[in-house]
Amino acid sequence: MNIFALFETRVREALEALTRSGTLPAGLDLSRVLVEPPRDPSHGDLATNAALVLAKEAKQNPKALGEALAAELRADPRIVEASVAGPGFINLRLAPEVFHEVIRATLRDGEAYGRAKMPGGKVNIEYVSANPTGPMHVGHGRGAVFGDALANLLVAAGRDVTREYYINDAGAQVDVLARSAYLRYREALGEAVTIPEGLYPGDYLKPVGQKLAEVHGRALLDQPEDEWLPLVRRFSIDAMMDMIREDLAAIGICHDVFFSEATLQGGEDGNKVAALLGALRKKGLVYEGRLPPPKGQLPDDWEDREQTLFRSTQFGDDVDRALLKSDNTYTYFASDIAYHRDKWLRGASELIDVLGADHGGYVKRMQAAVQAVSDGQARLDVKLCQLVRLLRAGEPVKMSKRAGEFVTLRDVIDEVGRDAIRFMMLYRKNDATLDFDLAKVVEQSKDNPVFYVQYGHARRFSVLRQAREAMPGEDFSREALLADADLSALTDPGEIEMMRLIAQYPRVLESAAAAHEPHRIAFYLYETASSLHSFWNKGKDLPQLRIVNPTDRKSTRARLALVEALGGVLASGLAVLGVSAPDEMR
Repeated sequence: MNIFALFETRVREALEALTRSGTLPAGLDLSRVLVEPPRDPSHGDLATNAALVLAKEAKQNPKALGEALAAELRADPRIVEASVAGPGFINLRLAPEVFHEVIRATLRDGEAYGRAKMPGGKVNIEYVSANPTGPMHVGHGRGAVFGDALANLLVAAGRDVTREYYINDAGAQVDVLARSAYLRYREALGEAVTIPEGLYPGDYLKPVGQKLAEVHGRALLDQPEDEWLPLVRRFSIDAMMDMIREDLAAIGICHDVFFSEATLQGGEDGNKVAALLGALRKKGLVYEGRLPPPKGQLPDDWEDREQTLFRSTQFGDDVDRALLKSDNTYTYFASDIAYHRDKWLRGASELIDVLGADHGGYVKRMQAAVQAVSDGQARLDVKLCQLVRLLRAGEPVKMSKRAGEFVTLRDVIDEVGRDAIRFMMLYRKNDATLDFDLAKVVEQSKDNPVFYVQYGHARRFSVLRQAREAMPGEDFSREALLADADLSALTDPGEIEMMRLIAQYPRVLESAAAAHEPHRIAFYLYETASSLHSFWNKGKDLPQLRIVNPTDRKSTRARLALVEALGGVLASGLAVLGVSAPDEMR
């Protein structure tokens, strides 16, 4: 039950009535009419901008139009007050029975409450896509958690989602990986080796070298590089991807598709990059020309030469883009277009890339490319994740001994656990730098959001245990509370606040999914858990507000129904974030 959608429909019906009466002209554009929570909860339960956004088109004074619309809305028995504020906003106060029905809907639907069926085609979310050259670091973890939570969020909103990982296994970096692993192979056979500059020094490659020695013995030592390199490259990539999959599983992430970059030019379907260039040429989007020099200092490898270019500016990019290098091999951009075209050909009409903040210059060109290859039928949203500053009690954390250059994601998972990482990575918007303090995220206090929200969910079960002990023989199951709890007993401002927050959940879920912003769920959960904790604490000082009161069966059952409904919303939101909802805190 989404009261915002429900009363938006009611506002539109009232506008239609004003049109029939001649108060409004026919054919007004109602697309900007919204029903939202008022900025100040004291003003009411809902607010609509209808009079404000329609006044100009209707050639009317917004306040006068607001009064006419408010009068129409007052005829609805579910609306106990409709008042015009400021330049034409209408604040609505609802009858308590509306919120009682929300609680009953929450009890009836359980964790399905708030889930929707948003329109749209298939969605492909590509996230993590860390180079398979070593263990993932904490920065990778942020993109991984964000992408996974966004996928969960879109699924909760009714979308068909594919979770994808792009394996960068075709570039020069995998040759560096292979040569580094080969040194560890020689080390495993007893040689004393020194890792030269330019190769990967981390200890994580020692097990790869040992496994190569177990499988191949000394045979690779007798082979020239052009023979052992492809073998060691494939072996090393597979080993790194196994490690990455294990780390992702430890944080609750599993992808549907692992797409190999190498298959773009040599897979079962042929050369997909060549096919892309052919398709773009047919559309007249490829030409031979010269690019202006980059602004600012010229890079050392810049050449003023005729190149094969994509008409990227035709689709909103700043400059046209090169598709072939001077040696006639494909540019990275050409491969990236072919990859995104492949996603579209596999049926995705909405593409989402989750990337590090250093990819900001990538956004316009790829959005232009997706528009071109799909004839405008697909759209690309690129979500950039800012850096993570890893701290312990306010002090920067030193590098990992295993990785040699950074703190691994697995180190952090092992220290603070999956739930703390996932929630705190989502408790700040993805494009803002995140300070992640290993000491603070395990504190059991209000200042630790993940603890505070999980504690709110656990309180759902603790009050039920208290009720069963204090009132033996009573049935406090969800079904029994749904059947006979008298919700008219919920009149305290704290109870009303909790009902309002529960009513907001479907709207929060839908708006977060539409904006691709899972942090909105984390913020909402903290606010909702806080409302429960505040009411609980009031009951310590005011016995009449205690949730469990054996001498007041009516209030007890009503409040338990409210807590059960609120707990269900907390569980649903935590599931979207990929965080557990414990029955008790240990």
